[in-house]
Amino acid sequence: MGCIGNIHSVESFGTVDGPGVRYVVFMQGCPMRCLYCHNPDTWEINGGEKMTVEQILEGYDSCKEFLKNGGITVTGGEPLVQIDFVTELFEAAKKRGIHTCLDSSGITFNRNAETLKKFDRLMESTDLVMLDIKHISDEEHKKLTSHSNKNILDFAQYLCDKKIEVWIRHVVVPGITYNEKYLRELGYFLGGLKNIKALDVLPYHDMGKVKYKNLGMKYALENTEPLPKEDAVKARDIIVQGIKERLHDDNNKK
Repeated sequence: MGCIGNIHSVESFGTVDGPGVRYVVFMQGCPMRCLYCHNPDTWEINGGEKMTVEQILEGYDSCKEFLKNGGITVTGGEPLVQIDFVTELFEAAKKRGIHTCLDSSGITFNRNAETLKKFDRLMESTDLVMLDIKHISDEEHKKLTSHSNKNILDFAQYLCDKKIEVWIRHVVVPGITYNEKYLRELGYFLGGLKNIKALDVLPYHDMGKVKYKNLGMKYALENTEPLPKEDAVKARDIIVQGIKERLHDDNNKK
């Protein structure tokens, strides 16, 4: 018998979750507690609906004619909390010729032999990773998510070493990540990776406030204003400048 996954929800027409139009599976469970998280109902792993790999693929098949140049994206929560299920799903998807995308922060990654073996197996059936880097500063990352970023940055290097295509996502929050020093440092780090195919810099929004209120939860960034789109463009430019500085420095070392 195959793995059973705890699934928060599925979306049959995802347009911002990887290339093309995609079938998006939202997994339950996340160890991080990001201050701006707009899906706190995905934190607990035992919530949602129990589904099999076959049920997910049946859902995909029911709408695959509309999934132009797409495939399956697994997101969350943090999908790597249920790595065994995601691996079975991706392996089954690849047998059907379906493009697979993992949308993850990489928080569960580490170099433990048993864990590394699981990640190696998963990567064999993963076409693309959308890697969400929350903050480049470890101390600030702890304040933002309650966790260190060391495993996340190590995961980014691991993906580079494995030559897995990566799209970087970074949310720019006023007073937290909208900071020239940190944005430039993030770019400098990214400039050392050779597998990045896209960079999405997303302006912070507060649309999750209503969900927190409905769940009876306090929203930590209650007084933080959404970031204007033009500031997100400025932030991206700073990151790109950091990337260029790293490439320049690396070329001078040769």
